[in-house]
Amino acid sequence: QVQLVESGGGLAAAGGSLRLSCAASGRAPSSYAMGWFRQAPGKEREFVAVISWRGASPVYAESVKGRFTLSRDNTKNTVTLQMNSLQPEDTAVYYCAADRGSRRDYEASYSFRQRDFAAWGQGTQVTVSS
Repeated sequence: QVQLVESGGGLAAAGGSLRLSCAASGRAPSSYAMGWFRQAPGKEREFVAVISWRGASPVYAESVKGRFTLSRDNTKNTVTLQMNSLQPEDTAVYYCAADRGSRRDYEASYSFRQRDFAAWGQGTQVTVSS
C-alpha cells in the first residue's frame, strides 16, 4: 500500500505559476505510475497528468498540455507538478494518485480514469484569480 501527501497548493494570479509536490511512502512507491487529478466545485474529478513508474513520457490532459509539467524523483519518492500560465479554470482541489498495479506501462493514447488508481492523497487547493 502506498500513502500519498500533497503540498504546494495556494493562490496565484492568472498567468502565474504554482508547483505541487506529492510525497509517497509505503511499499515500493517508485514502482507505481503516479497521476494527478483535480476537482472543481460542482464538477467531477478529472484527469490532469500521469507519469510512468519509469519516469518517462508523461501524459497530459489537453486542457493543461503545454502549461503543466510532471516529473518524478524516485530517489526521493516525490512527484512534482509544475503549473505555469495558470488560468481561473485551473481552480480546483488537486489530488495525487498512485497506480492500481505496480510496474504497469500504458500506451500514450490510453484514457486514464480514477479506477486506474488505488491510492489517493488528501488533496490540495489551487485557486487562480482573474
